[in-house]
Amino acid sequence: MPATPEPKPAPPREWAPRLWEGLDYFAFLKLMAANRFAVEPPYWYIAGIMSWTTFANTVFRWVQDARYGERAARLELAADPIFVLGHWRTGTTLLHELLTLDGRYSTPTTHDCFNPCHNLLSETLFKKHLAFLLPKKRPMDDMPAGWDRPQEDEFALALLGEPSTYTDIAFPNNLPMNPGALDLSGLTPAGRAKWQRTLLKFVKMLALRDPRPLLLKSPPHTARIPELLQLFPKAKFVHIRRNPLTLYSSTIKLWTSMATAHGLQTPRGGPLLEAKVLREFRVMMTRYFATRDLIPPGQLVEVRYEDFVPDLVGGTRGIYEALGLGDFEAVRPRIEEYAARNRDYAPNKFTLSAAQEAVVRQQWGDLIDRLGY
Repeated sequence: MPATPEPKPAPPREWAPRLWEGLDYFAFLKLMAANRFAVEPPYWYIAGIMSWTTFANTVFRWVQDARYGERAARLELAADPIFVLGHWRTGTTLLHELLTLDGRYSTPTTHDCFNPCHNLLSETLFKKHLAFLLPKKRPMDDMPAGWDRPQEDEFALALLGEPSTYTDIAFPNNLPMNPGALDLSGLTPAGRAKWQRTLLKFVKMLALRDPRPLLLKSPPHTARIPELLQLFPKAKFVHIRRNPLTLYSSTIKLWTSMATAHGLQTPRGGPLLEAKVLREFRVMMTRYFATRDLIPPGQLVEVRYEDFVPDLVGGTRGIYEALGLGDFEAVRPRIEEYAARNRDYAPNKFTLSAAQEAVVRQQWGDLIDRLGY
């Protein structure tokens, strides 16, 4: 495939810490060693900062575990979570934010997911006094950012040291550190069990603070349905899909933006990134189609982005009815207000070259057909 055209120079980004400053110290050492310490010179100072912050994170992780760990281990969840599934750029963030408007549910915040080693200890500090550390908008799509915004638990798992495709963000010009992490196929049985324990512990730590049922959103979970059902057999799932021809360029931009904002190398894109996007869409969707029938009846609803976005109120009502989430009318005014407030939001538009579209159709054609596009 021809190389993706070089993006136009972006305006100077707002300063913000790299998300890797939230790593556990041992995970930091593993990340650096696995990538042969290939930090490019402009980012050496960031690696130096990380060596201190990650050590402090680990100390506070031990403190948090000592204070809350036993209580969390004994805790019985009020209900299994609701998971928002879907490939990156399909509208999972929009759907997640809409569902969080229902006050009967809680969700992990950016603070929880970027500071998972000590999220219960440091919540007040970060939300009240360190709000300036985050930009006002997400770099990939200009949606609002902030410590108290809903966030992906995959970041928490990665920062706690679990294998994740998100570690590619730190070293975007290297080969993937965890190529089998997306669907957990690259983990040993012991490694998969450890991953499950880490997720369950994170969920229970959140439940200590707020006992309401959780809404969790992470695109990688789309490829992990069996492991999620083992932990949460009564979990409910919402899967959102979008035209894959739209997803390709948008996902390229996503990873480029994330690597620019949080990487330890200047991202060069090109064939390595294109191969990642092509491979991971196939892995994710193949695994989803192979395992979605494991979900018991009444616990899964599938949504089409192109139908959902023009009618956010009606689409959200359909989710409530399909999953039996209770009285939709109680939350309807908040959904309507959100829809009105964001009526003028325009998602980024991308155009594939003829050569790019030909390769995408060749690589994803069977999945495009199966998704109904």
